[in-house]
Amino acid sequence: MEREIVKINDELCDGCGKCVPNCHEGALQIIDGKAVLISDLMCDGLGACIGHCPQGAITIEKREAEAYDEVKVMAEMVSKGKNTVIAHLKHLRDHNEHGFMKEGMGYLQANKEKLGFDVSEVVAEMHKKEEGGGCHSGGCPGSKPMSFEHKHEHAGHHHEVGSQLTHWPVQLHLINPAANFFQNKDVVIAADCTAFAYGDFHNRFMKGKSLVIACPKLDQGQDIYVEKIRKMVDEAKVNTITVVIMEVPCCGGLLQIVRSALSQCTRKVPVKGIVIGIQGEILEEDWM
Repeated sequence: MEREIVKINDELCDGCGKCVPNCHEGALQIIDGKAVLISDLMCDGLGACIGHCPQGAITIEKREAEAYDEVKVMAEMVSKGKNTVIAHLKHLRDHNEHGFMKEGMGYLQANKEKLGFDVSEVVAEMHKKEEGGGCHSGGCPGSKPMSFEHKHEHAGHHHEVGSQLTHWPVQLHLINPAANFFQNKDVVIAADCTAFAYGDFHNRFMKGKSLVIACPKLDQGQDIYVEKIRKMVDEAKVNTITVVIMEVPCCGGLLQIVRSALSQCTRKVPVKGIVIGIQGEILEEDWM
């Protein structure tokens, strides 16, 4: 399968770093004075970074990417030097891709005699713990993909309602449609206001599902939303989609975004539309 991936021209790149904070997936870093794509795995190929490169050093190329192969990726990383290898491995670790990280370390150990650096230095660096907070690796921790399980069904004292959120991030611009928490899952795509209007939103709509939120009136770049939803359907192979919107007219735009994405999909998935009233009642609930 071919997919689109960011490509960086080293001769044009001056290392200004303006592209880094605009890569929502945190796949770009400045290494040895140049912008580097440290992980194909997290690059969604949508090119949010392109418009922020003053030198025009970033483009999108289409190439074969049928299945992520950490051995092939690591073979490319080692040619860029030790610092890039370390950044790549940390990127995998920070995104909970521990299996791929182990494969990468295995490649280094198996080929340590051929490398231009000491593998033990890489191992030592990987065992270091980052100190303090902030955006150490060029990607903000607020957009780092995370999956988590709830340790208890009931919330503790004072009749608190337990969260049903199973992953982070949830905003549609920030999510990676290839993330493991979308693979073969039931997905809820909700307008921002719905969780505030419907009091039992977590238990009623989110339990056992992966969540994405968006505002069809205020959000920019909605063509990106269409493409990300298409990738969820065709590539992550989500099971079902539930679209939750408010009764206000502008909210209907979210349904249109989903319909537009589905019209471009090669797979078909069941889609349910739910409309919430401004006083918190369910007005409509139908399969589309």
